[in-house]
Order: sequence, then C-alpha cells, then structure tokens
Amino acid sequence: MELAAHLSEQVRGLTGIQEDIRVVSRRQFSISQLRKRYGAQDVLLVSRERIEYYQDQQPLLFFHPSTAAIRAKRLNNGEPDTLMQLSGLKSGDRVLDCTAGLGSDAVVYSFALGGNGQVTALESRALPYLLLNQGLGAYHSDIPGMNEAMRRIQVIQIDHYDFLKQQSDKSFDVIYFDPMFRRPIEESNSISAIRELADPRAVTEATVAEARRVARRTVILKEHRESKEFERLGFTEVHRSTTRIAYGVIRL
Repeated sequence: MELAAHLSEQVRGLTGIQEDIRVVSRRQFSISQLRKRYGAQDVLLVSRERIEYYQDQQPLLFFHPSTAAIRAKRLNNGEPDTLMQLSGLKSGDRVLDCTAGLGSDAVVYSFALGGNGQVTALESRALPYLLLNQGLGAYHSDIPGMNEAMRRIQVIQIDHYDFLKQQSDKSFDVIYFDPMFRRPIEESNSISAIRELADPRAVTEATVAEARRVARRTVILKEHRESKEFERLGFTEVHRSTTRIAYGVIRL
C-alpha cells in the first residue's frame, strides 16, 4: 500500500494527468470486481514486481523489453541490427529517442553503446512515461548487460519539439523518431495496447528541421513501409525491410 501511495503522488505530478486518482488495497478482488466496486474502468495495478495498466476493451499494458531482448541476444552473438547499422552508431554517441513509447528501441541503443555513450528517451504522454520510467528501473533480465543498459537510459516526459527547441546545435549524434504509424499495423497486439495512450500526432516538418539542427550525424524515422511520411518530411534515403516497416535516414 505504501508503494501504491508513493506512486500515486508521482502520477499526480505528471503532465496530462487530470482525473482524480484513488489508491485502494486490492485485497482478494479481481480486476473486474475492482471495476465494479469503485465504478472505474481504468485500473493501475501496482505490485512489487511491476505496474500493470488495465483499460476497458484493450490488452493489458505493462513494461517489457519485448523485441529489444531478442535484438540484444543477437547483438551479443555478433549479429547485425538494422537500426543500429543505419544509425551509424559509434562508441561515445549521444542518442535521442524522441518518441520512446515503452522504450524497445531506446533499450537496444543503450545496449549497443555498452556504457560508452548516453541515450535520452522522450515520452510526452503520462502513463506510457510512468510505465517506461518505472520499468527501466525495476525490470530484471537474464541477458548479460541488459539490466545495466535499461538503468542507463534517461527518461523525460516532454513534447519532443519543445525539447529539441531547447537544445544547442549538434548536441546529439543520432536522433530517432518512431511515432504512431499513420497506417497502423492492425495485427500488432503490442502496438494496439499502447495506441490509445500514445501521442497520435504526426511528426511535423518543423520538428524535423529542429532535429537536423540538433543532430550531429543522423536523423532516422521509422514508419510503415508504404508510408508517405518519408517524402513529406524529406527523408530521401529509405530502407524498406521484408516486414511492414521501413526506416528513413537523413545523413548530415
């Protein structure tokens, strides 16, 4: 209960949280019983292991490295990672993930740097930020180097355009955008779980202009492979994978 009360104070201080937050002990109640008892559809379940967010008619949402764990294992085996290669990642790099979500790509960046560099992850929406910030500090992985990689990431709740405007020229080596796709991949359960909470706005031309100013070497955009966003935003170098995603790259 003390952990939940402490967390509720953190939540109340987050930008974008306006509704009242009621802290109660779960006791032996199921999630459906809690909803009925307190007349609320959204439940943030806090335990010593993790935070779980239950939304009406949406999949359960909680922090997990997801595909980052698979990619980290491949990196440990000496296998290439497409995003890291396109980023031209180098030891000592400063990486800015402008649309962190639940942090999968930020974790891979941090893992690939191995402590020789810094990853800053931005998330504008309150609940994804909360899940990511808490999860990076609490999740335990058996993959060598994974826990350290997660702990090293700096997470900030802020709009990425506002953050970029505050930065000096060429202050990050790599800047990365992975917004909610304009054309959703509907069968992706992990994405559908966070889509209702994530910032739905498209990346703007003004944001890319700021990213070009702040980046020293590379700006990358991840989108649907058939997306028109690459052309609209000036990403003339586009790498389409055999899956439904593609990466646009601006090299400076």
